[in-house]
Formats: sequence, structure tokens, C-alpha cells
Amino acid sequence: MPKQSIIPAGSGKPLAPYVPGSMADGILYVAGTLPFDKDNNVVHVGDAAAQTRHVLETIKGVVEAAGGTMDDVTFNMIMLTDWANYGKVNEVYAEYFPGEKPARYCIQCGLVKPDALIEIASIAHVGQ
Repeated sequence: MPKQSIIPAGSGKPLAPYVPGSMADGILYVAGTLPFDKDNNVVHVGDAAAQTRHVLETIKGVVEAAGGTMDDVTFNMIMLTDWANYGKVNEVYAEYFPGEKPARYCIQCGLVKPDALIEIASIAHVGQ
């Protein structure tokens, strides 16, 4: 099965050996996405809603670079550092998925940089 790396224009250099997205057989796997700028600095420190918006905009860029839309997202894996941010995250999340919702899970855990409050990884079926 051939796979294609999806790297949107303007993407920063990843912290580890991975690409923002990988497409195989019309399925796009979006890597865990953190609220980082192009230099891997955490943006919107202390603001879970703004970090969530930044993460979802980054994911949207990967999905669009693969030829899809956010309507093509079928599954999200959400990682939060604090359940206190769950409500704020859901408010922003609902803006990006207003109709049919993707399946998802949400866990509380530590993230690679202490100021990051959220990380989301996604799966989308593009061009189906």
C-alpha cells in the first residue's frame, strides 16, 4: 500500500521524526497536533480555548492539504493536561464539527511541553 506524506506549506520542523499527515488508500492520519508555532514554541499559554482553536486550525490545514475538509474527519484522539479545560475545549471543538460529529476519545495526560494544554490527533477519509 503506497503512502503519501502530507506537509502543508509553512509547516514548522517537527520535534521528532514524523510528518504532519500520512495518507494511504484515501485515509489520512494526522499526527498528534500541539499548540505550537513554526518554531515549536507553545502559543496562547494558559488559554485552553485559544490553544484548541490553534490545534484545530493546524489539523484543518493538514486535511485541506490532502484534498479534504473537516467534514471528512471521522475520528479524533484528544489529550488534555487538566479536566478543568474540558468545557472550553468542547466549545471550540463544536465550532469545527457543527454537523455530524466524528467519533473521539479524550484522556488526561502529560504533554511534551508543560505549557501545552491540549493535543489532538485525527483520522479522515478523504475523497471517499
